Amino acid sequence: MNKIMTIVFLLLAAGCSSTSQEAYAPPMDPGRKVSELDCSREGETGGANLMCRQVAEAERLARIAEDERQARARREAAERAERERLERERAEQLAREEAARKARLAEEERLAAERRRLEAEAARKAQEERERQERLAAEALARQRAEQEAREAAARECRRLEQERSDGRALLEKFVADYGKDEEFKGIAGQITAFLAKARKVKPCPPA
Repeated sequence: MNKIMTIVFLLLAAGCSSTSQEAYAPPMDPGRKVSELDCSREGETGGANLMCRQVAEAERLARIAEDERQARARREAAERAERERLERERAEQLAREEAARKARLAEEERLAAERRRLEAEAARKAQEERERQERLAAEALARQRAEQEAREAAARECRRLEQERSDGRALLEKFVADYGKDEEFKGIAGQITAFLAKARKVKPCPPA
């Protein structure tokens, strides 16, 4: 059976090469791949009969158009896949840029919040220092006023006592002048005169 198939194959190949290919085969495209068939070897028929037939011009053109369509479809699919890849990479790049932008904004907000916190802390400490200084100044002024009032009170009390002593001496002098010649008061009048004659040790009053 194999020998018969080989003879049939060789006869058909010779017939196709001498008639059909010369009549209908298109010129070879130098840019296309060349497949060679060894006619001395048994053809790969897959267990089926090998038959050569003439291909009509319309069918040949249809096959060429179908090949071009499939090539165009493959090219368009490759271009579409490339566009999708570029779009995917662009989307990933945009996502990375957006994540970086959000991270940068978050860092800027954190730094701004930290700066506001430090400014508020500095303002609070400055306010506390102003209040402390004002409190110290108020306490110092209160002490000065209290000391001034104490000095003025001491001066007033000293003048009051001095005035009382002066008034008492004046009464004694008046008593001696009015009653010193009376026999009943001569004794006491003499003692009063002797007391008034003594030198006084007057302590000056402090200034107010």
